[in-house]
Order: sequence, then C-alpha cells, then structure tokens
Amino acid sequence: MVRLPLTPAELERGQRLGALLREARGPRSILDIALAAEISPETLRKIESGRISTPAFPTIAALAEVLGLSLDTLWAQINQPAAVAT
Repeated sequence: MVRLPLTPAELERGQRLGALLREARGPRSILDIALAAEISPETLRKIESGRISTPAFPTIAALAEVLGLSLDTLWAQINQPAAVAT
C-alpha cells in the first residue's frame, strides 16, 4: 500500500498537535507520559516534534487522557487556522 504525501495543512496540524502536547506535558518527562499512555517514548517524541503528523486516534486519545486534555478542545485547537502576522 502506498501512502500519499501529507498536505501542507496536515503537516501544520501535526505541528500544532505536537506543540499542544509539549505544553500540556510541562515539566513531566517524555518517558513518564509515554509509559502512562502505553506508547513508546520515541513515538511521543516524534509526535511532539511533528515527525508523526497524523498519529492514530487511540494514541491521541491515550495521550489526551494522561495529560488531562479534552478531545473536543484538542481537536478545536489543532484545527484553528494559523494566526496571521500583522
């Protein structure tokens, strides 16, 4: 199966997701959050850095639960258009 390249919008959304998760993680370690969400630390590192722009829904749901984030809020925030510089 061939995976189509991600669109610029998908890449941007992945960057916003990563930034949101990093912010919500705060001073807690990647290892602690990854273990609590039952994912690998490398997967979390890749999501936070934007290298995995479209993680699987169960992964996002597990991270949201561990970080105390609402999926509705998370979805709304990653789908906001980029702020326009003035």
